[in-house]
Amino acid sequence: MATTDKASTRDRLLDAASELFYRDGVSIGVEALCRTAGVSKRSMYQLFAGKDEVLAASLERRAPGYAAQLTPGPQDADTPRERILYVFRQVESLSAEPEYRGCPYLAALVELKDPEHPASVVAREAKLHLQNVFRAQAELGGAADPDLLARQLMLVYDGASARAGARIETLDDLTTATVTTLLDAAGMR
Repeated sequence: MATTDKASTRDRLLDAASELFYRDGVSIGVEALCRTAGVSKRSMYQLFAGKDEVLAASLERRAPGYAAQLTPGPQDADTPRERILYVFRQVESLSAEPEYRGCPYLAALVELKDPEHPASVVAREAKLHLQNVFRAQAELGGAADPDLLARQLMLVYDGASARAGARIETLDDLTTATVTTLLDAAGMR
């Protein structure tokens, strides 16, 4: 963020992109993006090659905060099992918010469908990061097959995020109950 009271043009574009793409999808036009950010199209094109680059940059910028929401502090979870369950309790909590639309990275991947799109690359990296976190915790917790458990947890995470984001499902304790069953079956401590 800029050191002045007014955010930089780049920051305003990325803030607007993050909000609009998450709320309305990636089909938002350049005009709507620039209008929301309060910048001219010329200014946008001076900073970015196009909307695709803005989308990728907004997802990349969002990644640390998104990961932080899902990472337990030392007072939240002592064991690998508790750290995994924390992620799902967070999703359950976040999904109750009216503005919740699911995982922004999954949404970008589903909407874009092009694995080579710059935003798809960023989104895939974010999803892989979470899967690697699950795998590391599964290994620390003594899971029989940490890779398989991490993949299963990603399916539950993505499915729960998508269904709650689409307002098809209220998660309540559903995901943590499902994950507890998976952790038990995998021999997690």
